[in-house]
Amino acid sequence: MKVIISGGGSGGHIFPALAIANAVKRRWTDAEVLFVGAEGRMEMEKVPAAGYKIVGLPIAGLQRKLTPANIAKNLMLPFRVLRSRSKVRGVIKNFAPDVVVGVGGFASEPTLKVASSMGYKILIQEQNSYAGLTNRTLARGANTICVAYEEMERFFPKEKIVFTGNPVRREIEEMNVSREEGCREFGLDTNYPVVLSVGGSLGARSINEMELKNIDYYKNNKIQLIWQTGKWMYQEAKRAVEEKGAGEWVKVYEFVSKMDAAYAAADVVVSRAGAIAISELCLVGKPVILIPSPNVAEDHQTKNAMALVKRGAAEMVKDAECQVSGIDMIDKLLNDKDRCASMGKAIKNMGVRQAADRIVDEIEKLLK
Repeated sequence: MKVIISGGGSGGHIFPALAIANAVKRRWTDAEVLFVGAEGRMEMEKVPAAGYKIVGLPIAGLQRKLTPANIAKNLMLPFRVLRSRSKVRGVIKNFAPDVVVGVGGFASEPTLKVASSMGYKILIQEQNSYAGLTNRTLARGANTICVAYEEMERFFPKEKIVFTGNPVRREIEEMNVSREEGCREFGLDTNYPVVLSVGGSLGARSINEMELKNIDYYKNNKIQLIWQTGKWMYQEAKRAVEEKGAGEWVKVYEFVSKMDAAYAAADVVVSRAGAIAISELCLVGKPVILIPSPNVAEDHQTKNAMALVKRGAAEMVKDAECQVSGIDMIDKLLNDKDRCASMGKAIKNMGVRQAADRIVDEIEKLLK
């Protein structure tokens, strides 16, 4: 059994890709899985760390901010695409996969385009409620398209769509950590409320600035904060917490590796509205404030968030307004236990378990 999985660029593509790979290995213990990513992107580090081989392509995305430097990059893009397609053709020919899986991201376009032209079985996994341009373009050559939201026939041929949900990290799916254990992991007191603030695997400037401006709010109100900053804000955030003497209340991390413990400890979660983050939150069942990133293609994070808001499963605050409205919303939820309980119940009803295994079921159907 040989599988190529292609895509990446962010944790939102990489985590489901790894979850699918792990499910493949559980189903076929002698399976070979090869990843194809984009040179210089985070998958080139995260995938080998998870124990899988990866090949990097010289592919990049279209730069939307038209600075002189970005215009030059865009002019080079057609050459990068051609070089990537040429390289991946050799990779596919040598590896000879049984199926090729695309999870979105720069590398999936040349990989799946070439694999389709060579006659290989193609499966696409679309994480978002609003399908990305890459996957919409690749849909014609796909055999199966696995989705996590209803009404995706707006973007894909109905006969190819299978609802599987989004694959998430196994420790989140199993979630066998108690609130007491979660608080102990982060040195927190179970007698005081806990807010978890995450801006995605790379951090989020606006969410970080909101927390930076409101360190005194947490200290003065005896509210504990688990704050994942990402690389760029970590040192500044750590220094600010130390200067304000708020270390007892605000715990700063560049990256939270034990996210199951963080979710277990939290009474309220503040998060971006990436598809995988939302899929994890649906399994966790905690009240959540979603702050969609404005810097994503076709504003798909707002569409993801609204899918929950319409069901009473989340609150949404606009990115531009979060420095004031975000803290107000945190305060409102922490003081409204009934609202928190109803939100937690509503979001948990949207959770889909064993999504990675459902996707492997579809791979198995393709092979038969």
